[in-house]
Amino acid sequence: MAWKTLDDMDLNKKRVLVRVDINVPMENGEVTDATRIERIVPTVDHIQHAGGTVILMAHYGRPKGKVVPEMSLEHIAGTVAEVLGWPVVWANSDYRDAVKELEGDEILLLENLRFNPGEESNDPAFAKRLASLADIYVNDAFSAAHRAHASTEAIAHLLPACAGRLMQEELSALENALETPKRPVTAVVGGAKVSTKLDLLGNLVAKVDNLVIGGGMANTFLAAQSKDVGKSLCEHDLADTAREIMTKAEAAGCTILLPTDVVVAREFKAGAANEVVSADACPADAMILDAGPAAVAAINAALEASETLVWNGPLGAFEIEPFDAATNAAAAKAAALSKAGRLTSVAGGGDTVAALNKAGAADDFTYISTAGGAFLEWLEGKDLPGVAALKG
Repeated sequence: MAWKTLDDMDLNKKRVLVRVDINVPMENGEVTDATRIERIVPTVDHIQHAGGTVILMAHYGRPKGKVVPEMSLEHIAGTVAEVLGWPVVWANSDYRDAVKELEGDEILLLENLRFNPGEESNDPAFAKRLASLADIYVNDAFSAAHRAHASTEAIAHLLPACAGRLMQEELSALENALETPKRPVTAVVGGAKVSTKLDLLGNLVAKVDNLVIGGGMANTFLAAQSKDVGKSLCEHDLADTAREIMTKAEAAGCTILLPTDVVVAREFKAGAANEVVSADACPADAMILDAGPAAVAAINAALEASETLVWNGPLGAFEIEPFDAATNAAAAKAAALSKAGRLTSVAGGGDTVAALNKAGAADDFTYISTAGGAFLEWLEGKDLPGVAALKG
């Protein structure tokens, strides 16, 4: 790896400033899902057991540089302590005094970074203020690494810096999936619109052997092949772009898998009357809501022949039954191959995680990224500021 990890740092008797993402969902003042807090446990434990003092810094919500009381990290300090298993002290804006008053194995949790306008503007002065609190900087928030903020970019140039365990795990998984993968590599890309994933598709066709396109995106590609998609969600104005991507794929030796059969319905609702038709026989008054069984069989065959899988986006309207069938079936196949050690599978993106969880397949994937925007930008081939800064 081009960056240092916790194993490269002498942490004993050092104050360690750790950027984490604990932007957890809350309802009625209670944390409803502590997954993001749970995922920083390995980093915190390593530093604590190595004799370091942990200072956590994070954002919550989008206060846009203003103090918004309901977005204070004070509200989750108790949950953070409970999950981490260490005493946690919350600090408002008086950071330096709070650091001085830490005792024993106490962890300091700084107030929401985004209360200060200098965070999102990547202000050098704010970064220096943060850096003055510690001896070492650790970035354990890959999900925030696509932002050039004071706590992710500027500060990495001011202190000895390294990746935390979660960041290290994420970067390793992504490198194994796209930078140095075992081949053949298959990518599954789904979702509603091609327009949101143009950079992603353009990057992947040059890097993978098979590209499965599903969801509403597939309709745009089918239409670009002069197939009638009825009343389906479709970006007809991107037909030329879809054809360009197919041409680029062919030149790169990448096989694009579009559905050969589809599930259509006249209503977008759970349990709607539906039928399976050929992809070139969608009725004019119907909409395509899922890939059909023949399409799933083709996807599963590609997975069987692959060594590596990258997955971003569902294959159909997975939120409602029975239009989750293709996503569920392909996810189950990928999970089974991964569990058997025959496939390295990496997946990420909000809808993706929800779809794989719904399919009951997430636990058997090799790695599931909870980083939405950062995961997508990495797949697009973009250099993430928070990662690049660690290499400096």
